[in-house]
Amino acid sequence: PQAALALWGPNGAGKTTAIKCLLGLLRYRGQITVEGLDGKKQGKAVRRLLGYVPQELAFYTDMSALDTALFYARLKNTALQRAAEVLEQVGLAEHGDKPVGALSGGMKQRLALGLALLADPPILVLDEPTSNLDAAARDHFLHLLHDVKQAGKTVIFTSHRLEEIDALADNVLVMEQGRLLLSCAPDDLPQRLGLRTRVKLRLPDGQLDNALAVLQAGGYTVTRNGVGVLVDVLPTEKAAPIHALHAANIEVTDFEVQ
Repeated sequence: PQAALALWGPNGAGKTTAIKCLLGLLRYRGQITVEGLDGKKQGKAVRRLLGYVPQELAFYTDMSALDTALFYARLKNTALQRAAEVLEQVGLAEHGDKPVGALSGGMKQRLALGLALLADPPILVLDEPTSNLDAAARDHFLHLLHDVKQAGKTVIFTSHRLEEIDALADNVLVMEQGRLLLSCAPDDLPQRLGLRTRVKLRLPDGQLDNALAVLQAGGYTVTRNGVGVLVDVLPTEKAAPIHALHAANIEVTDFEVQ
């Protein structure tokens, strides 16, 4: 069944180390089992079930995207027609003749995803897959991952972005200093960790006092700030104070997330 698991935590929490243990790149104590296979005793068989997208990509920049896919298809001993198929799947079919060095950051990340899908593995593993992408490329890549998940693959990824967790994950493992701190649903993560975001709302002249009263009555922590107010909210509820003011017929002329 389709599922996505996120590993959440700050730098040094152990997310990448856990991924490397799963890939058989590091020795570890304990046990890793993948579809009934022991990660230590049956490492090669386990790795055949995994497609991996690393955080830092490394390509031969003078090779074309298609030649790169063909190169990896031979390494993985998969049918060569899969090279063109995965480029089509990740939206790079029209860029197959371009040198990898001429591709944008988002295109290189999509190429890495295509290479991970060459052997059609049931499990896709990604380490901070959007950390180096701009907002548009990040959205495009997350859409591709959603499609991969919908197609029935299991997705395991590390992230420190709440929007990625909300968009993709079914469950979150929170890590701290190499240990599992807690497991929860994505919707519960901000509350469980006490994560807060501050939103600055700009208001028309003469509405500040009314806005303060409405928001305080709604249970928000709010302070005046020049021609607006600062409101502390859960990261997943940034629009809630705007809706509360709109319901009280108080116009918000501008806002900023701090």
